[in-house]
Amino acid sequence: MNTPTSAPGGLLARPMDKADVPAWLELRDDTERVDQTGHHVDADDLAEELENPKLDLAEDTLTLWDGERMAAYALVHAPDGAVDAARFRGDAAVRPRWRRLGLGGHLVEWMDVRARARYAQDFIHLPGELLISGKSGDDNLQALAAKAGFSACRWWFEMTHPLDASRPMPGGVPAGLRLVTFEPAYDEATRIAHNDAFRDHWDFTELDATDWRTWVVGARSFRPHLSRLLLDGDEVVAYLIAEEYDADTAADGTRDCHIGYLATRRTHRGLGAAPALMAATLDAALALGYDSASLTVDTANPSGALGLYERLGFTTHREYVTYARPLETG
Repeated sequence: MNTPTSAPGGLLARPMDKADVPAWLELRDDTERVDQTGHHVDADDLAEELENPKLDLAEDTLTLWDGERMAAYALVHAPDGAVDAARFRGDAAVRPRWRRLGLGGHLVEWMDVRARARYAQDFIHLPGELLISGKSGDDNLQALAAKAGFSACRWWFEMTHPLDASRPMPGGVPAGLRLVTFEPAYDEATRIAHNDAFRDHWDFTELDATDWRTWVVGARSFRPHLSRLLLDGDEVVAYLIAEEYDADTAADGTRDCHIGYLATRRTHRGLGAAPALMAATLDAALALGYDSASLTVDTANPSGALGLYERLGFTTHREYVTYARPLETG
């Protein structure tokens, strides 16, 4: 079992258990009140994350406990399907009252040990990195990253668009293509389109059927009735996956249609597929009473997505940053 026998401050260290969801949620709520990332979760979200069949709770998770309260946690997600580099994603947080006592560094080193073990076992043929991410301007995260030898490598904009009847949204369906609402019959064809469309993007990992079901069409947030596809014959050549996060709705009191994925296969780029899909989804969201739309974009996206979203009326609401540190196995 990949768990340290001791932790700073006399805390109890052990892997995450599915029964820990209430304590984990309390920690997440406590940290969000201070950090104001804008991302909320509920108990069902956290339970769903622990149901990931590729997450080994005994090896890929760590929790630190102050009696009955979770003081900190860390998870490591392995990059199954990695193509150009094996980038392990670390997810961790320390309860505010336990910060500045060395727990953040402890979690980072634990994540590094776990990531290096999986890297040496399954990904040694690729360059390896450990990633940690958070809100841009978070002084605590920036200081931790610098101290632990991480460098900022990617920046992200969270963009929003109010939905109202005056919203200008160009985008007729490109000639020769057919616009349809997502249905299960298109599931596999959409997964294939996703893997082709994102192949030239940073940190691309090919999603197999399990990943696709876990993170996309099987996720609680997935909204098939708002998701749209463009077909060339029977082939999905562009698609938009829409999501809604119940915890955000409960926290903010408004309904947001989140654009989880929007992509076009390289053979059909430059024809106006993305604006057509966006117009169809946002029209549907407006008709159903959604208040806004949102998305997160890589500022260095090679397909020019940032400029497209700006032209479609999206504006930057928050900024996030990803830090990377090379993995060493020697």
